[in-house]
Amino acid sequence: MQSDKYGNPIFQDNDIIDLIYKGHIDQLDQIIVNETVGIKQLAEYSEINLKLNQNFDIEVADFDKICQSDWFMPEEYKKLDIEEILVTLCPKENYQRLIEELEEFRERNMLDLLRVLKYTVDTLKTNSIVWGVGRGSSVASYVLFLLGVHKIDSVKYNLDWREFLR
Repeated sequence: MQSDKYGNPIFQDNDIIDLIYKGHIDQLDQIIVNETVGIKQLAEYSEINLKLNQNFDIEVADFDKICQSDWFMPEEYKKLDIEEILVTLCPKENYQRLIEELEEFRERNMLDLLRVLKYTVDTLKTNSIVWGVGRGSSVASYVLFLLGVHKIDSVKYNLDWREFLR
């Protein structure tokens, strides 16, 4: 399968026919397809809505910014003061570490990411879904520990948070 310069998969005629055959017609309006004679005819003579591949005149960085501007989470999470929540969760003796990390998240415009992680963890807890202890460089983040993303206290084990946000 091909992808465009933004990483979106581009489906071919046989992929579309396979999806229709398997009964996934309702999902076809969510994918990008190459514009071929067969696809144009399918789109023209059916009620199926297809997005044809177009070369959008937008830089990849701008595309990423657009994609990251609207996170899929309830409105109340979009409005959370995530920094205040983290401050209330943080023991006073680790406050400086929290501030240093939060500054990096803020500079990288990643506070919305922290909000969606809070939403994800809350949803997992509400539905009694088990998730991992921690993995890779993310366990170096004290912020992620406070949010409950992982169970490794990076302050206790003296892990450098820069390993995560490098």
